[in-house]
Amino acid sequence: MTRVLLTGATGFAGRPLVARLAATGYAVRAVVRHSPSPPLPDGVEVTHGDLGEPIDWDPLLRSVDAVVHLAGIAHAGRGIAHASYDRINHQATAALARAAARAGVKHFVFVSSVRAQSGPAADHVLTERDAPQPSDPYGRSKLAAEAAVAASGVPFTILRPVLIYGPGLKGNLATLARLASWPLPLPFGAFVNRRSLLGIDNFVNAIMFVLQNPATRGEIFLVADRAPVALAEIVASFRNGLGRQPGLFSVPPRPMEAIARLVGGAALWERIGGELVVDPAKLMAAGWSPATDTKAALIKSVQASPSTA
Repeated sequence: MTRVLLTGATGFAGRPLVARLAATGYAVRAVVRHSPSPPLPDGVEVTHGDLGEPIDWDPLLRSVDAVVHLAGIAHAGRGIAHASYDRINHQATAALARAAARAGVKHFVFVSSVRAQSGPAADHVLTERDAPQPSDPYGRSKLAAEAAVAASGVPFTILRPVLIYGPGLKGNLATLARLASWPLPLPFGAFVNRRSLLGIDNFVNAIMFVLQNPATRGEIFLVADRAPVALAEIVASFRNGLGRQPGLFSVPPRPMEAIARLVGGAALWERIGGELVVDPAKLMAAGWSPATDTKAALIKSVQASPSTA
C-alpha cells in the first residue's frame, strides 16, 4: 500500500483530495495545524504541525512513499506580511523537501500556483515555456519554493493551478456568487475577458494522475479546466444554478474599472477585468484529461454553497 504524507488536508482543496486518496486505497498521513472538524475519513492518520513553526519532519516521513504538499498561505491578500509568505510558502516547503530527500521519498508533489508564473492578468495565453514573472510576494514565495524543491534532490512534480473552485466557493468567486443571488440585473454583460479556472474534481484528478505516472517527475505543469470562461459567463452560470435568468446588462468597462481601482486598487481590477488564460496542453499530452465542464461545475458549485443556495 502506498503511503502519502499530505499537508493542507483540512483546506478547501485538501478535504476532497484526502477523501479520494483514502477511497482509492492510499494510506494517508495528514499533517494538520488543528484537530479536524469534521473529522477526516476513517483510516487517515492525523498528525500535527504548523508551517509557521519549525517542524521535525523526519519522524513524520518515516515509511512514506510520496508527499503531496498543499499547505501554505493560499492567496495574495492585504495585511499579510511579506516575511510570512517567505517563511511559510518558501522556507517551510524547502525544509520539507530536504527532509523528504533524506528519507528517500520517491515522489514529492508540490502544489504551487499560476501566480508563480504570472501576475493576476496576462496579455497572452500562458504556457510552461513562458519565463516566470510573479508580481507580488505571494507569487515570488511560490516560485522560490519551486526552486527549493527542485534543488533538494527529491524526485518531484510541480503543479501550477489556476483559481480552484467548487462547493463552498471562496474569494472573488464567492463575491460574484453573492452578487448573482441578488434579484437585480447586474452590469457584467460587456465583461468578455476570459479567465482560466480549475474545478475541484479536475484538480483532484490531476493530483491522482501525477502520483500514478512516473513520467511526470521532474516536470512543471500548469493546471486548468479545458477552456477559459468570460466573466459574464461565470455570473450567468451562477444565476443559472440559482434558477434565474442571466439578467446581465452592459456598462462600458472603463467606469467599472475606475470603481474597482478605487475600491481595491489595480490588483482587484486585474482579477475581475483582466484576462488570465493558461494552456494545460502539456499535462493533457502526458495523459491527464480535465473531464469536468466548467460551466456545469460552476452551476453545481453555487448550488452547493450555503451562502447562495
